[in-house]
Parts: sequence; structure tokens; C-alpha cells
Amino acid sequence: MNSASNHVVISGTGIHQPPHVISNAELVLAFNAYADLQNAEHAEAIAAGERSAIVHSSVEFIEKASGIKQRYVLEKSGVLDPTRMYPRFTERSDEQISLMAEIAVDAARQALAAAGKQASDIDMVLCASANMQRAYPAMAVEIQSALGAGGYGFDMNVACSSATFAIDQAYSAVRSGASKCVLIVNPEITSAHLEWRDRDCHFIFGDVCTALIIERADTATSADQWEILSTKLATQFSNNIRNNFGFMNRAEDSDPLGRDKTFRQEGRKVFKEVVPIAAAHIESHLAALDQKPADVRRFWLHQANLGMNQFIIRKLIGETMGASGSDVAPLILDTYANTASAGSIIAFHEHRADLLAGDLGVICSFGAGYSVGSIIVKKR
Repeated sequence: MNSASNHVVISGTGIHQPPHVISNAELVLAFNAYADLQNAEHAEAIAAGERSAIVHSSVEFIEKASGIKQRYVLEKSGVLDPTRMYPRFTERSDEQISLMAEIAVDAARQALAAAGKQASDIDMVLCASANMQRAYPAMAVEIQSALGAGGYGFDMNVACSSATFAIDQAYSAVRSGASKCVLIVNPEITSAHLEWRDRDCHFIFGDVCTALIIERADTATSADQWEILSTKLATQFSNNIRNNFGFMNRAEDSDPLGRDKTFRQEGRKVFKEVVPIAAAHIESHLAALDQKPADVRRFWLHQANLGMNQFIIRKLIGETMGASGSDVAPLILDTYANTASAGSIIAFHEHRADLLAGDLGVICSFGAGYSVGSIIVKKR
């Protein structure tokens, strides 16, 4: 970057936190009631060995497996209904703002206020999320319209890496001069694509929306600015995290409620394969800037699993991270659960105020694809 006008900064963040909390105890109570209903209904098949009984879940199992203690959701009554086990949303007319756009607009307004910007200053809107509410019109364009922003917008989906991949896109657009001020929103309504009836994953996700403002340094006026020094993206195909729901299901005459139409993963394989990839990705990215992991003041990592983050930090800097995270790698997973692409942005949003000018940080996400995105930033 040759001049100040080419420098790109994150100048504001925002977060929409849903109104409802589901504790592990509440979740376990509902799941076990569901298991009992199913086991009673299929008692003969279970006794004949034709079907396996559903095993109860427990708070201890959830916290040991993930580090998660609760999650925020947009609607909880449907999730906790043993005869339903998924959210109960009210369908909206085409004339009403969609649910995903609504929470994105709230987070966006917070980010705009933090950056000292007006919606009219925005000339690019990126809606980056693991799942979009619909195929078209693009969620980003609806959000752009609801805010009164200018320019253009489009949707992006790179699963849990959507936010960091969007930062890369925004950084490139601003650095090249194609855009001056970009809004990124990450509305993650994960409760709608989680299989709440599967003991191995029923506790994983929570709902949220994050937002960031990315702009030229010479137009930024906020007191809290983070210069983007470099971005690095990588993908490697894997079936170990997958969701087959899509517009072709009808044409295939497949079961719209089939198990493959919601989130599923091979958890042990994902842990074994993704963690080394993420650690090596961060290390090589830093090396390209002649930096070492020890030079980084804070890592805002993807919030999928406590064990994954503990392993990555131990691999990078040799530090042992506790169940509540650490100063160098804060944890928000225990409170928010896995929020897909928004996780690392929540960590950045909530845990950066104590850093000083010149401090280095890394925002990193990793997930289905496989995909890994890292953003190296410096406090200005």
C-alpha cells in the first residue's frame, strides 16, 4: 500500500443479540422428552433390534463435548416442544421485511453508529452467511434498501468462513478504489438448519447477526480503527460438514424433511482435519508479513468448539487455554454457542477494547468446505 488513501480499516462493528436464551438444562429436558416419545412409539422395533433407541443427552455431555453452556435464539418455544423440535417462525408477506434482513438492519445500524457513518455513506453491502433465507432477490439488496444505502449489494456463502471471506472482498474493493465504504452483515439464523433431534449436534448452534464497516483510512472518523494489513483465504473440498437442502430437492423427489436436509457433520474427522489446517494457515499468513504467532496480541478465532480453539492456540503459541478462553484467545462460545460465520466477529466485537495502538490481531474462521479465512489487523 503506497499511500494513506489506500489503507483500509474496520471502523465499526455491531451485533444483534436475539431475545431468547436456551440453557443446556432446558435443551436437555426437551431432547430427552423427545427421545422418550420416539422410543415409546417405536418400542416394538427397538425390542426386535430393527431400530436403535435414542440415547438421552445431558448437560455434562454437552459441556464436555463443546464448551457450550447456552445459546441465543430468535424463537425458543418450537425448539423446546418435544413434538416439534425446530423454531416456529411466522411467515411474512412479500411486502414485509424478511426476518434475516430485519436482524441484519439492526446490527448494521449499530455498526454505522460506531463508525460515525450514515447509511448514505455505504456504497457496497455484502450479506455473508452460512444459509440464506431465500434464493432471490438477494438478501443484501433488501438490506441495502431497508437501510437507504447506495451502490450495490450481493450475497455470499462460504459456510462458517463467510464473514472472513466477505472481509477479503470488501478489503479488495476499497483498496482498489472500486468502493469507499462497505457494510458486511452476517445474519446467522442457525436454529432453522440445526437438527435439534440429533443427540450428537442438537446443542451446537445459536442465532445472531454481526455487522462491520470497512472503509478507506482517510475517510474514517471513529476513535476505534483497525487497519487490515493482509487477508488470506483457502478452500479444500470435504463432505464431512454438509447440508443438502436446496431448490433441487423437489425435482429429485427426495424427502424435504430427510436427515441430510439439515446440518450434519462427522465431528471427529472435522476436528482431526480442520484444526491442523487452520493452525498452519494462520502461521503461514503471519510468516508472509514477517510476523510470528507470538507477535500477535489477540486471536479472534471461529467459535465452533472449545477443544478446537485450545488445540490451535497450543499449536501456535504453546499456551494452554482454559474452559473460559484466555486473554490471547477470548471465548464467546460458552454464551453464544456456534454462530457459524459470526463467531469470530462476535469475539472481535466484544474483546478488543483493551488493545493498544500498534497491537496485532488475527480474525480467523474455518468450517465447511473446508474453508479457512484469516485477516491480520493492527490497532491504529
